[in-house]
Amino acid sequence: MTSSVRVLIVDDDPLVRSALGLMLGGQADVEVVGEAADGRAGVALARDLAPDVVLMDIRMPRLNGLDATQVLRDEPQPPRVIVLTTFDADEHVLGALAAGADGFLLKDTPPAQILDAIRKVASGEPILSPSATRTLIDRVRTESGDGRAAEAERRLAVLTDREREVALAVGGGLSNAEIAASLHLSVPTVKAHVSRLFEKLGTTNRVQIAICVHEAGALDAE
Repeated sequence: MTSSVRVLIVDDDPLVRSALGLMLGGQADVEVVGEAADGRAGVALARDLAPDVVLMDIRMPRLNGLDATQVLRDEPQPPRVIVLTTFDADEHVLGALAAGADGFLLKDTPPAQILDAIRKVASGEPILSPSATRTLIDRVRTESGDGRAAEAERRLAVLTDREREVALAVGGGLSNAEIAASLHLSVPTVKAHVSRLFEKLGTTNRVQIAICVHEAGALDAE
């Protein structure tokens, strides 16, 4: 990156804010531009400071993190939002995705992975913690009936062979760089294919692509 990623921390726990601030403050390519103790203050600061990425807690006073995320996603130039929480319950994962979050991490995620997530999300690559992904996929497998599976198969059927390969790789949790290496493509080419997948599958993020792939049982068929 040619410039620092501007980060806003929104969490009602001052110790968490302090720990995140110290961790991020030591990075040459990350700048903490502000902190807020609740969702309403976080929204106001995001409007004033225009951060690239917001680290958003879920359970906060005045305005919870999911509602605050939804408000920010409706802004003309919304920041990227990573929901950072101690709770790994599936309703929180799904709630964060429904609110438009670009990432979901647990607070016990190692610092190096949090930093990596911030950098990836800032560059336009949504992320989920491995445990959150497992939770989500397990729920999809439990709830998907024959009708949803058939619909997912129908949606995948419109893809070209290469687009399907990229979709399966996304469903397998690979990053753009990992997909590029495995399919012998450039990263910009992978990004172009992912953009086409959004259009053809009617999705807005990589997790929704993964859900479609898993509902169709496409990975199981490989």
